[in-house]
Amino acid sequence: MKAITTVYNNLKGDKVVWLIVLLLGICSLLAVYSSIGSIAYRHRGGNTEYYLIQQFVFLLIGAFLMYRCYKLNYFYYSKLAPFLFLITIPLLMYTVIWGNEINEARRWLTIPWLDMSFQTSDFAKITLIIYVARSLAKKQEEIKDFKNAFIPIIIPVILICGLIAPADLSTAALLFTTCLLMMIIGRVSLKYILLLIMLGAFVFMFIYFLGSMFPDFIRVETWNTRITEFMTNTDGGWQIQQSKIAIAEGGVFGEGPGNSTQRNFLPYPYADFIYAIICEEYGLIGGVVIICLYLAVLFRCITLVTRCPMTFGAILALGLCLNIVIHAFANIAVSVHLVPVTGLTLPMISMGGTSLVFTCISFGIILSVSRYVEDFYKKQNTATVPTK
Repeated sequence: MKAITTVYNNLKGDKVVWLIVLLLGICSLLAVYSSIGSIAYRHRGGNTEYYLIQQFVFLLIGAFLMYRCYKLNYFYYSKLAPFLFLITIPLLMYTVIWGNEINEARRWLTIPWLDMSFQTSDFAKITLIIYVARSLAKKQEEIKDFKNAFIPIIIPVILICGLIAPADLSTAALLFTTCLLMMIIGRVSLKYILLLIMLGAFVFMFIYFLGSMFPDFIRVETWNTRITEFMTNTDGGWQIQQSKIAIAEGGVFGEGPGNSTQRNFLPYPYADFIYAIICEEYGLIGGVVIICLYLAVLFRCITLVTRCPMTFGAILALGLCLNIVIHAFANIAVSVHLVPVTGLTLPMISMGGTSLVFTCISFGIILSVSRYVEDFYKKQNTATVPTK
């Protein structure tokens, strides 16, 4: 216990965010272990420990990368942004055409020699947020000018979101929303933001039109089915009904860890509907705690933005935070039937590889900004102390 306290005290940056990441990691192990029975029996002969160890390994990899990103000065991410952007575009194009098809979606590429799948949209989300933050910071003096400020931002947003949308519309829509919020924070003129929204709608309609011609590459039929089901069926489809049952059975205090019954009926209870399993086992209290953890991250990042002396750091930290929190609440909204089924995971909690790792990287960059702010004010306070 003393060693843990020493490590915690030696960590710089926002201690609350460090603690929240730790708590989300613990919640992930508990929730995943409770919900993997069905997939374990289908693929591993009931060996649930295999998936628990796998999740633990991904958490360790994510923690290591988070720490490395935290130690790196966040100014380097601004320098890396153009190179990351140039890598992302061909990577997404390759995924749309030749990506691995899993669950009727081409979102993954296989990593050579490792025989592991890599979801390129997770990499693209961080790349675009860094790039937009960099562009907004560099163009603050001429942010109201269309040619010099808006065009360098709108093209990357439309391009990356447009390449993600054919296989993963929900991720593209939420990333587009995150970028819009970043632009509002970055003082972009409202008329340009409205123009971006109209261009985004035009690109969506164009993709929808292409989907009728190339259904193997664009999931138009899936979009229609999910939206129609949400609009016409007030009880929701099979997935939503089982999710509602799980939440209702949990009551206030829950059925207890490992006592979920709906994990045997819910599709993807370890990923898309893991929040329903948490509510069933830990009740309303557990569900509220999860929501409070994500809200706490948002509030800490808003506080960080108000204290950050550099525009790039402020927009970068808040953009990454918004991406995590918006995805979290979109996942929760699906479980309680507030929005159509999306296929989004719960950040830092759902079972996964690239999603978990890149969420940890996002937290690492946020903590890097927080560490810089802490050092900045420490030096400032030291400089103002009178010497004898």
